[in-house]
Amino acid sequence: MRRRDFIRTGTISGVLAGSGALAASVHPLAAVGAPGRRTADGDVRLNSNENPLGISPRAREALLEAITLSNRYPSAQHGALVSKLAAAHEVADSQIVLGTGSAEVLQMVVQAYAAPRAKLVMADPTYEAVTNYQRTEAYELVKVPLTSSYEHDLDRMREAAEGSGHPALVYLCNPNNPTATVTPSAAIDAWIADAPEHVFFLSDEAYIEYVEDDRMWSSLRWIEEKRNLVVVRTFSKIYGLAGLRLGYGIGHPDTIARLSDFASRNNVNQLAIAAADASFRDEGLMTKSREVNRQSREMVEATLDELGLDRMPTQANFLMHRINGDLATYRNRMADAGLLVGRDFPPKLDWNRLSFGLPEDMGRFCDTLRDFRKKGWI
Repeated sequence: MRRRDFIRTGTISGVLAGSGALAASVHPLAAVGAPGRRTADGDVRLNSNENPLGISPRAREALLEAITLSNRYPSAQHGALVSKLAAAHEVADSQIVLGTGSAEVLQMVVQAYAAPRAKLVMADPTYEAVTNYQRTEAYELVKVPLTSSYEHDLDRMREAAEGSGHPALVYLCNPNNPTATVTPSAAIDAWIADAPEHVFFLSDEAYIEYVEDDRMWSSLRWIEEKRNLVVVRTFSKIYGLAGLRLGYGIGHPDTIARLSDFASRNNVNQLAIAAADASFRDEGLMTKSREVNRQSREMVEATLDELGLDRMPTQANFLMHRINGDLATYRNRMADAGLLVGRDFPPKLDWNRLSFGLPEDMGRFCDTLRDFRKKGWI
């Protein structure tokens, strides 16, 4: 049975409805998607790596209750969330810093470790926010192409970071954005273990909850003994809170104290704190998010393979696939079909990044892609 027929027969709906133990954790929006899944014009959003299920029921309830605190500064609630995260990660409160999305934590690190003649070493391509924050600082930017297997080229990155003896900030996004590929953690651990203190590691683990590859694990094991590392997490992806903006960094107490000097006061608002507190490690939401993501991923992978379009292996809620033809033209044609996909990620300008929506959305995408092939567009 073709996967688009799989959708139409309602098999996916059965998966979403669930049964037994899984049924108890079914997200009430699973069958129809969350508000905001489509634009006001009806276009399906498949371009920003968002969770198409939307917020959890617990988060919705927490938001309604937190509205009554909107006239109050969030100091107490901020501290309570820090304590909850610290306990879950088995660290002290002093080892957690909150940000308005993980992006602010990335900005804190870039600003805190800027220095004359310092280098910022990163993969190419990777998540671009760090380079945006670097522009106003004194870094020498060093971009190192990914390997042929789409992993971070740690040998070349290490040479760039350690060669001059000057301070260096190394940005490791794992799984990487936009490629959704992983770099084996054993190799990263080996570098962290031996790196000199002037090399600081910024480990971005925004998509770690989606990872199924046992070659990758968190860098959190190093934070007790290493001051030159911070691990960054977010509530924007699997928790579905991208619009509320809350992320956090985990590190040695001395490192977090330094970063906190670069955080704006009361940077995280009451609603974001309430939703994050209610969502954190919500097993029902996480299980359903992974299951829907897996179903959508398998449909897309099968269709790309059917059409002979190269794809990168994915360990996240999106993938990169090759197109034949002009990327901007391809995106415009998808938009004309009501599907918003990708954006430019130089130097991969013959590849498109596709976020996974609900299975029914991906069925529509797969049908559209087949239609493009019939027209000779891809």
